[in-house]
Amino acid sequence: MHLKETSFVPASALPLGPFREHLRLASGFADTVTEEPLLEQFLRAAIASVEARTGRALFARGFELRVSAWRREFAQRLPLAPVVAITAVTLVDCAGAPRLVAPDQYYLDDDAMRPHLRARGVILPGIPTGGRAEVAFEAGFGPVWPDIPADLRQAVLLLAAQYYERRDAGGDMDMTFGVRALLERWRDVRMGVGG
Repeated sequence: MHLKETSFVPASALPLGPFREHLRLASGFADTVTEEPLLEQFLRAAIASVEARTGRALFARGFELRVSAWRREFAQRLPLAPVVAITAVTLVDCAGAPRLVAPDQYYLDDDAMRPHLRARGVILPGIPTGGRAEVAFEAGFGPVWPDIPADLRQAVLLLAAQYYERRDAGGDMDMTFGVRALLERWRDVRMGVGG
């Protein structure tokens, strides 16, 4: 299984203003030309950490999941939530020739915690031997900062501030208890075997 982003969060969507306020940085005195890229870097790192820990895409954007076999014949779990739409399912044979799967053969089970690509019939279309399936989908709470739930926004700001304050320390950058507590309700609890 391989997941990659197919579109990215634009810098204009990042909460640079709220982050500057959170850090209590003075305006008008700092060298914003060199400071802004640094703040953006810490925000992007914090967003990536929060997304990895929770399995949630914060900003809405495109992703592609590649699998060599379906997890189950009738369903494939998608590794991120919330999923807004499945935009395409493509089967690629061992020679690299793609074949688009008709949308009437699958649907999105948009469960908030565990979204799935599901077969409309009994099973999903077969993946060619030595080939793969590529599932293109859109995931995220929304395109702008206020679309993200308040506790996740706060966790991003706290974690980005932690990265900012410890930027010269190097070494271990574990999440503080406060950040982990904010993320706890968003973590995916796995019970049993095989899930």
